[in-house]
Amino acid sequence: MSSRSAAEGRVPVLIASWLDRRHVNRIAAAGAERIEVMYEPDLLPPPRYEADHYAPGRNLTEDQRRRWRKLLERAEVAFDFDWERRPHLPERAPKLRWIQATSSGIGPSLKEVGLTGSAVRVTNAAGIHAQPLAEFVLMAALHFAKEMPRLARWKQERHWERFCGRELAGSRMVLIGLGRVGSRVAELSAAIGIDVIGHRRSSDRPPTPGVGRLVDRAGLDGVLPDADLLVIAAPDTVETSRLFDRRRLGLLPAHAVLINVGRGSLVDEAALIEMLQAGRLGGAALDVFEQEPLPADSPLWTLPNVIVSPHSASTVVQENDRLVDLFIENLRRYLDGRPLLNEFDHARSY
Repeated sequence: MSSRSAAEGRVPVLIASWLDRRHVNRIAAAGAERIEVMYEPDLLPPPRYEADHYAPGRNLTEDQRRRWRKLLERAEVAFDFDWERRPHLPERAPKLRWIQATSSGIGPSLKEVGLTGSAVRVTNAAGIHAQPLAEFVLMAALHFAKEMPRLARWKQERHWERFCGRELAGSRMVLIGLGRVGSRVAELSAAIGIDVIGHRRSSDRPPTPGVGRLVDRAGLDGVLPDADLLVIAAPDTVETSRLFDRRRLGLLPAHAVLINVGRGSLVDEAALIEMLQAGRLGGAALDVFEQEPLPADSPLWTLPNVIVSPHSASTVVQENDRLVDLFIENLRRYLDGRPLLNEFDHARSY
């Protein structure tokens, strides 16, 4: 791809989810005279918390709807997807050439907006959430190793009784997915003495720091019976859907803890609940679920050996700084005709 010439005019860049004005100013400054930043926060859902890119829609007047539609019609580049009518993005934004998503696992989103296999380039946020998700994994591992459910119950009961706990050093983790998130999980886990066995579908990549042993899908069943921790950090693809069905969950020892920061579709949730209720698993820490929001009648809410996180383990106050850094770097690459970082691979679905 050749770089864009000055004669072609400024590139219309639409900010399609809420950002602080300082972030918008940074984007505008990075493009100098080559971009036109279109940002109208009164047309966007107001954020509920820092770095909220999934806020519920707001009620727009007819005039506001026309304004938003005109912005979409002009946009060549967009920071995030159309929030108002997601499934109609291709026809509402006919000039769109590139979208910077604010999430890492965007395969389902591309299906929803009708961009699967499209010529529109999409880059994801891979790597942005690696540190907070890795911290969540370690928090959950420590939570169960140090028997926090027991301590919380005893505190409420004012019960004093000494007991023997466990340490994480020397425990064995089976880690599913060695992308940016999985790699950071492996690195931090190995640093405190956890034996990390990594799983990914290909072995043609360089070794991942912190991973002591690597297995493919054929070798996965063989390592599960000795796992103290099963950590899922893989995307939702055809190959990973229900990767942990009832049979494979049954291979885990009764004391094992399942931690999922990937996608809920990778686990048979009904089977998981049954095993937790029956004492066939030691616990679970879940940031993702088959259905989100998690239904109010789900048994997961009341199980004492389960941590329920509302798909928020990745969201921290530094997120927008990192997202904008990535967007600015990719924007410069786009304008110069260079390869984009984190471009979605339609063949692999991530």
